[in-house]
Amino acid sequence: MPATGTSYWMDSAPPRGARPPLEGDLFADVVVVGAGIVGLCTARELNRAGRDVVVLEAGRIAAGVTGHTTGKLTSLHGLCYERLRRRHGEGAATLYADAQEDALRQVTRICEELGIDADLEARPAYTYTVDETRVEEIRAEAAAASAAGLRAATVTETGLPYPVAAAVGVEGQLQFHPRRFLLGVADDLVAHGVRLHESTRVTDLREGADCRLTLESGGTVHASDVVLATQFPLRCHTTLLMRLSLRREFVIAAPVEERHAPYGMYVTSDHGTRSVRTAPLDRGRRLLIVAGEAFEPGTEGADDRLERLERWASAQLPGFAEAPAVHRWAAEDVHTADDLPCVGHEHPDTQHVYVATGFGGWGLSNGIAASRLLTAHLTGAPRPAWTELVDPRRRLPFREVPGVVRQQAAVAGHYLSGRQTGRRCTHMGCELGFNEAEQTWECPCHGSRFAADGKVLQGPATRPLED
Repeated sequence: MPATGTSYWMDSAPPRGARPPLEGDLFADVVVVGAGIVGLCTARELNRAGRDVVVLEAGRIAAGVTGHTTGKLTSLHGLCYERLRRRHGEGAATLYADAQEDALRQVTRICEELGIDADLEARPAYTYTVDETRVEEIRAEAAAASAAGLRAATVTETGLPYPVAAAVGVEGQLQFHPRRFLLGVADDLVAHGVRLHESTRVTDLREGADCRLTLESGGTVHASDVVLATQFPLRCHTTLLMRLSLRREFVIAAPVEERHAPYGMYVTSDHGTRSVRTAPLDRGRRLLIVAGEAFEPGTEGADDRLERLERWASAQLPGFAEAPAVHRWAAEDVHTADDLPCVGHEHPDTQHVYVATGFGGWGLSNGIAASRLLTAHLTGAPRPAWTELVDPRRRLPFREVPGVVRQQAAVAGHYLSGRQTGRRCTHMGCELGFNEAEQTWECPCHGSRFAADGKVLQGPATRPLED
């Protein structure tokens, strides 16, 4: 991938000194695996509730999915509210909206309490279309979002430099620097006694009254409860595994003069998805951040997708072509068959292992909301009203079954291909595809990623590729 190949969030917020890897054995009330938005915010809530918490991170803090998002913290998630209303009822849409709005308030409170300079900015959020045939779809979403409790309306003026046919607009949303935010949270955790270890990969988990986590270093961590905050769970029961699918998309960023910077946050499913926001830079300039071209990991044509995104940004957004992208990166999201996250017990027989996954590209607000729900599970506090809605053990609606069957048939095909030809993922043996743009091996089944030399970049795989 040209330019930096790393996200702006990672480049602009370098680590403040590594948290030491864990050597040897350790005991705790709760082990949180993963130091992204879910992991660190859950650790914070549990620590405040008096629990002895250990956080284990295979890489660096906020260097995984959270460090490669677009940094939009909004309750408007594409066209989700009409879909939720239609599939799960108006009550479900309201519960979902309430959880997202609470997450926005929580981030604001944390920044104020800890004095974190995370470039937190209030901005309107828009879901728009340039297609006149989709105007009614936009109006229906605005009505559903408004009924769910958001300050939503149908608009045609968005602040974009090109006309739109219609948009859902919601005021009072947030954008921020996710890594700076989490580095501040991490500092506070350590100051309050949380043991946080980077470069500490968990390779196995055995559940019981005494949960045991085996580390790549050979050590063992014992805990009463375990939270898997690793985007795609390290351990995933078949009933949950079947619900999940992966998508990646590219993100490009370039500095523009402030007069060229759109004021809001924007997303559309036109053109194969597009997302636009800006972030503050030095005086008189902002960083224009554009994402899109969603694709399944391991599929061909990554270079072409990246080029299409750059051509679109240069053609549609003034100033972008004059200042070629200085940052290019990619983000990976987990989606569910019924468009709802999975937060809670991993499967019906699990008592001590909890997961948070399936945020469908909206992991910042959902991740904060998940941390509060997980804490309620683990402390016995009253659970949020949306608990059952996102329970990983919920029944799959019958109408979603055909899609799951098709998805699992594709997974089976990748698995069989991996048995016969090509490089195989060390997680479950699916055939890997090579991403030319990022120079990585990717698993189309469950999203594991490997460097060209075979090193694990992203789980659920825990072992490097075999020669």
